[in-house]
Amino acid sequence: QVQLVESGGGLVQAGGSLRLACAASGRSFSRNNMGWFRQAPEKEREFVAVIKWSGSTFYADSVKGRFTISRDNAENTVYLQMNSLKAEDTGVYSCAASSQSFGGVSYYETFYDYWGQGTQVTVSS
Repeated sequence: QVQLVESGGGLVQAGGSLRLACAASGRSFSRNNMGWFRQAPEKEREFVAVIKWSGSTFYADSVKGRFTISRDNAENTVYLQMNSLKAEDTGVYSCAASSQSFGGVSYYETFYDYWGQGTQVTVSS
């Protein structure tokens, strides 16, 4: 059974940092794209960042320059380093993985087949 489990969320002051982790189990995702999405209260879930199987990374404009996505294939884990956090970064952050090997990048939820439960990030202003 494939599972994605996020950790690292919490409460932080504006300007602070958090590092999220998403540990995958049940299969290897070294050949697959993995991404992070977030959902703020009363808003639609939105794309945050994706890291391809090749290591290439892509970000939403709202987090570019502040967030960094990375992966450790040996640990089957993807990370999201979040710096200079703002109140508008508040939300539930979920990691996602595609089942397609060596796929192209996608910013859309429907591209991803596996999802974690999410971890709450709250940024106080």
